[in-house]
Amino acid sequence: MKWLKRIILVILVIILVVIGIVLANGYGLYRDVIKEKSIEDKVEEIRNDEDFVALSSLPEKYKQAVIAVEDHRYEEHGAIDLIAIGRAIWVNVSNFELREGGSTITQQVAKNMYFIGNNENPINRKIAEIFVAFDLESKYSKDDILELYVNTIYFGDGYYGIKEACNGYLDKEPQDMTLYEATMMAGIPNAPSVYAPTVNPELTKSRQQKVIDSMVEYGYLTQEEADSIHE
Repeated sequence: MKWLKRIILVILVIILVVIGIVLANGYGLYRDVIKEKSIEDKVEEIRNDEDFVALSSLPEKYKQAVIAVEDHRYEEHGAIDLIAIGRAIWVNVSNFELREGGSTITQQVAKNMYFIGNNENPINRKIAEIFVAFDLESKYSKDDILELYVNTIYFGDGYYGIKEACNGYLDKEPQDMTLYEATMMAGIPNAPSVYAPTVNPELTKSRQQKVIDSMVEYGYLTQEEADSIHE
């Protein structure tokens, strides 16, 4: 039994060393990117963009749709959501494929701000995103972060942010979205190459229905309201 205990101890030590190395590498990447441009400067850069849209000008149902389908516990957790991460691990392992992610809206903002097109090791990048996400949560409100999200997320067809996407796909301003349009737009960023209306309208509608169902599940719409949504 002694040899078995020693083997287990060695394995645990190796695991801890690997975790330490991964965390150190991720933290180093985080330090590098914020040294090049601080989070405050990045946020100011986003807010100064001519296509920036204030969260207060967006339809309430669009904001609710985004939260319902992307991160329904957004108001309850911090930079990361351990419950969502655990659920994603279970779903992916039990299905032997990558079906679900556990990233929060804040983590997605961190990725959009610093790591789009970054060629670093994906694990290092993910750890760095988490460090940036913790900074964002400590310095900005949930509304601020959601505002950054809708202004930086990719919608496909070269459209970044809700204004470009609404102008391009709907030929209107974001504040003028109908409930039908809001639920459609909320679903696109999950996989723009699949759900963009210019790619496959049927898949766009399928994803839109997922958004609507999530809004009903989390109390943002009644079933009657959901059933009445149409073009």
